[in-house]
Amino acid sequence: MSLIIENTRLNEPANYSRSQGDSRSRDEEIISGETSSPVSAAVPPDCAGLRLDRALARMFPAYSRTRLQAWLREGRIRVDGRVPEASARVWGGERLEMDAAPAAPAALAGAAEDIALSIVFEDECLLVLDKPAGLVVHPGSGNWRGTLMNALLHHAPALAGVPRAGIVHRLDKDTSGLLAVAKTLPAQSHLVRQLQARTVERHYLALVHGALARDGEIDAPIARHPVHRTKMAVVEGGRAALTRYRVRERLGASTLLECRLATGRTHQIRVHMAHLGHPLVGDPVYGPRRAADPRLAGFGRQALHAFRLGLIHPARGEAMVWLSSLPEDFSALLAALGSRAAGCAGADGD
Repeated sequence: MSLIIENTRLNEPANYSRSQGDSRSRDEEIISGETSSPVSAAVPPDCAGLRLDRALARMFPAYSRTRLQAWLREGRIRVDGRVPEASARVWGGERLEMDAAPAAPAALAGAAEDIALSIVFEDECLLVLDKPAGLVVHPGSGNWRGTLMNALLHHAPALAGVPRAGIVHRLDKDTSGLLAVAKTLPAQSHLVRQLQARTVERHYLALVHGALARDGEIDAPIARHPVHRTKMAVVEGGRAALTRYRVRERLGASTLLECRLATGRTHQIRVHMAHLGHPLVGDPVYGPRRAADPRLAGFGRQALHAFRLGLIHPARGEAMVWLSSLPEDFSALLAALGSRAAGCAGADGD
């Protein structure tokens, strides 16, 4: 099926509302980028004299000019049956044909997807799961689908009525371990208050470079790196951040730590340990380029696992604690280093 746009009025404000009882119009489907059908449109007179890529950007605002240019290079867009250059001029009246356009990325963020979840606890208002490394928590740039949020919306469709699908705290993509989800609005408010009061127990196992002599804490504010904007850093005037740690085991060129978060800043443990001079093993952002031990160099992600989660049940008022065993890759690394803790995150008195 082809979708036709005739007499397009680009200078008028778009009307995205539906008439009561009516389905969305074809124009709305194209403008929002939510159609999977081929698109056919006439170039309106308003675009006369424009470069083709600029005309496309005006006609299909759901897509960036960069993306439209890429589709031109791929031959997915034709003008009067031919594949033109992006710099070609249009004069109005030409027939544009665009192959089936994928949904605009942001539209996929709220889509339910059948993705397996490792659920360790669930009742009517609370869900606790064991997130594997590699799973993104929230949709965002470059990860609009295949996220934990998409999986939760499939597992419990009612979470569509709870902000962020009930997710109240995060784990980085390549951090594994326990994470709590509120299934109702009252439960979400309760958990957020616990986080704000710093009463939620979040314990991590972290393998860091170097030998730490003693337990300690890092009380240092965190903010966006002033130069490298994709990184976080300890920055004066940043948001308060407190990480407590204790030495579990010294393993030659590395140390196994138990870290406890008092706050929950982005990349907090990773940034704090790097600031201390002991970055996490495998950390591609904050870690060293070379490792002193070749066994450490081969680990493909930050060695960080959220092994213990404790909170007050939002409905019953009971204190609850969950433990998670180390994932296979982390356990294998510790075993290779001769650790006693391999595969047993809750050992050593926890």
